[in-house]
This record gives sequence, C-alpha cells and structure tokens, in this order.
Amino acid sequence: MRILRTATCQFSVEPSIHHNEDCIVEQIEFAARNGADVVHFSECALSGYAGVDIPDSKSIEWDVLTAATRRIQSKARDHQIWVLLGSTHQLTGNNKPHNSVYVINPKGKIVDRYDKRFCTGRGGRRPTMDLHYYSPGDHFTTFTIKRVKCAILICYDYRFPELYRELKKLGVEVIFQSFHNARKTVVDDDEYNIWKTIVPATMSCRAAENHFWVSANNSATRPSRWGSFAVRPDGAIVDQLKVHKKSILITEMRMDPSFFDAPGPWREGAMNGKLNSGVTVNDPRSSDVSCL
Repeated sequence: MRILRTATCQFSVEPSIHHNEDCIVEQIEFAARNGADVVHFSECALSGYAGVDIPDSKSIEWDVLTAATRRIQSKARDHQIWVLLGSTHQLTGNNKPHNSVYVINPKGKIVDRYDKRFCTGRGGRRPTMDLHYYSPGDHFTTFTIKRVKCAILICYDYRFPELYRELKKLGVEVIFQSFHNARKTVVDDDEYNIWKTIVPATMSCRAAENHFWVSANNSATRPSRWGSFAVRPDGAIVDQLKVHKKSILITEMRMDPSFFDAPGPWREGAMNGKLNSGVTVNDPRSSDVSCL
C-alpha cells in the first residue's frame, strides 16, 4: 500500500524572518528524525503575513528572505525531505507579490510554487484584505511524492469547492492546505469566532466529497482560532494539535481504497453533469410537480 508520512507543522509566525526560519529549521529536523516524507508549513510561515504579522510587503527585507529560503533549501537537501514552505514571492515593478507555498524537493531545489488564487477582498467581515497586499495566482500546482499525487491550496481557497473538484479531475490524492487564522481582528471576539468551527468542518467536507487526504495547518500565534489537523478521505479528523503551541502532527496517510466513500459510485457522473443517481423515469406523476 502506498503511504505518505506527513509532518503538519505549526509555530507562532512573527514579523521576524530569522525567528520564523529558526522554527522552520527546527521542525524540518524533527520531521526528518521521525521519518516524515514531507514537512508542511503554514501560510506565509517564513515571511510573515502582510497586514497581519507585518504592515505590508514593502516592509519585507527581500535579501534576508531570499537568504533564509536558500538555507531552508539546504536543510531539505541535508535531510532528504520534501518541504512545503509558506512565504511571499516577489514580483517585478509595482506588481504586488504572491502569497505562495514553495515546493522544495529532497535535493533542495524549488520545483514548483503555488500562488494563492482566492485572496480575500471587499465585502468580507475581515478588515484585512489580501488583495490590498497580494496579487492572486492563476494556476494549480501538483507534484508526486512516493507515487502519491499531491496539491497545495492556501487559506481562503477552502471556500471554493470548485478548486477541489478540478484537483480531483487531475487525480490528486492529498491536499496540503496552508492557513493563517491567527491574531485578533476587530470582528473576532469570544462571541464571534466561526473560524474554529467552519474551518475543520469545511475541510472534512472537502475531504469526504472528493476522497482526499488533507493536511491543514495554522499559525500558533495568539490568539489562534484552531489547531492544525489532518483529515482522512472519509472526512474524519484523525488528529489535531493544541492551539498556541509550537508542535508537529505526524500522520501516516494510507492510500487505502477501503476508506468509506459515500459519493464514490456517482462522483464521476456528477462531475460530468449527471446530477442524479440511478436512472430517471418517464412518468406523468413525476413530471407533474403540482399533483398529490
């Protein structure tokens, strides 16, 4: 059976690139010692999140960020491990950067990059709007580890089931979803904190409707809204870390077809536009919707 041993990491993402780098390196080393194939970091884990951890992308010391990224690449090579590194990717001229996750292979090379496609914008409850700081991405990113096809999505992408259906069509089996639901905003108080409910529930739904494994991590910065977790293809959350604690969740993701898959017999038809199971009938009492 194909097994992907994943390390879902959380730590307090801070304005200091050096602080973040130290945490990332420490967690790469721990993951490698514990036999992980891939180590997964949260949204903007190295750079800090513009408008939240740092004022804006103009405050990023790009040369410092580049040097830290290269050192993390070296750690991936030294430990022969895949690293999914949340950061910020600089563009040219006046273009806003991408909110990105770099895919670093065990040779220490950046082999791909996912850029957050759905950045938050006007109309939401959050006062911090991604589109003020970031340029949205325009493509999917898939890669294969130990014969398991993987993909990356970032935070607000989770609100758009269309993304997951497209990834299912591409044959993806594991979703690495990087979040950053931390630090208090003016609309988040003890009475209103839907994030701790809706994020795990939505990721369980995305997993079950597509039969994916999911690694979902978060910043451990106070106040964090939920701890990082992993979801099986049947929608069950297999384990979850405590909030506000630097820690790592090691999960053996088994590509086991016996996991319960309720929509399995009808999924492909539904994806192709057949929005019912079985065979419909031609009956006047079926077509007459006003009869008793």
